[in-house]
Amino acid sequence: MEYSDNTIIDLIKKGNKSAFEEMFRTFYKTLRAYAYTFIKDNEGAEEIIQNVFCRIWEKRDQLKTDGSLKSYLYRAVHNESLSYLRHQKVKDSFQDYYTNHMEETSADAANKVLVSELDRHIQLAIAELPQQCRTIFQMSRFEQLKYQQIADILKISIKTVENQMGKALKVLRIKLVEFLPVIIVLLYLMKKK
Repeated sequence: MEYSDNTIIDLIKKGNKSAFEEMFRTFYKTLRAYAYTFIKDNEGAEEIIQNVFCRIWEKRDQLKTDGSLKSYLYRAVHNESLSYLRHQKVKDSFQDYYTNHMEETSADAANKVLVSELDRHIQLAIAELPQQCRTIFQMSRFEQLKYQQIADILKISIKTVENQMGKALKVLRIKLVEFLPVIIVLLYLMKKK
């Protein structure tokens, strides 16, 4: 029996695993192919799809699709793919910098551990932000979009963007306060070069 999008969404919100599995089976292949068009990596596309479906299940009670389940899923994969690419870009940039500059220091091994630990904590802190807050933060910091541009893209008020950025920065400051000495040392070493 084929259900309407609204019925499937309602069933998933109620924790119906069969409806969730049906949605997964129905959309998995096309969404994976869609993710692949962004990142050109099979394992990465698989990771993106797993993240999207895990997040949907974990936050099923908050699921809002505006009617079309297919559109919602494609938008979620699109956003997750962009997030994945931004993360890869940051990792690659940092890795390039590290390879070109940091290896010359005598404390190479210690710096590598510090940088890796810092990067891990930054990514964890960003991942723990609420979805809208994380999206706005990433658009502002990784895509360098202005608040008005973010508001226009997300169809929200600029005040909401400002509030969400304030919230994101506050949460990140709290979560990363213990790494402040590490950040200062790394910035000093980068400036010295």
